[in-house]
Amino acid sequence: MYEESIKLLQRAAQDELAAIHQYMYFHFHLDDQGLTKLAAMFKQTAIGEMMHMERIAERILFLKGDLDMTAAFPTEQIQEPVDMLKAAVKAETDAIKMYNDFAKQCGEHSDSNTKKLFEDLVTDEETHYDQFDTELERIDKYGIAYLALQSDGMGGGGAGGGA
Repeated sequence: MYEESIKLLQRAAQDELAAIHQYMYFHFHLDDQGLTKLAAMFKQTAIGEMMHMERIAERILFLKGDLDMTAAFPTEQIQEPVDMLKAAVKAETDAIKMYNDFAKQCGEHSDSNTKKLFEDLVTDEETHYDQFDTELERIDKYGIAYLALQSDGMGGGGAGGGA
């Protein structure tokens, strides 16, 4: 009865695992570059994605499915902060589109609880998108020197704030 929902949830789980890996990769590199505020934002986002993964896994198991803990795609080796933010904006845009589509499909298959889960994930992914997009807008407005505000001891309202 829930085979289609389980397939969609499994795809979501694999995408969330890939996002966790990607965002932690960004966190490690940004922290190494001294961009601690931006690094912290990516770490917090990865933790949010872990929470998504947990909710998805719980739903799969509730529906009597099993988990495939394989990431959907390999981690991209990106070390430039602006390129990281651009990749994150694209990833979040793709996730929003995917989860909206998955919610619609679950509604068509009369699985309102999984539909609601995907709708909740859209809300969270939109928040992530906004954080990354805001950072790109700030860099565009203030120039690449804005990133200096992301380093230890420099003050300023960097990535720790935001929507």
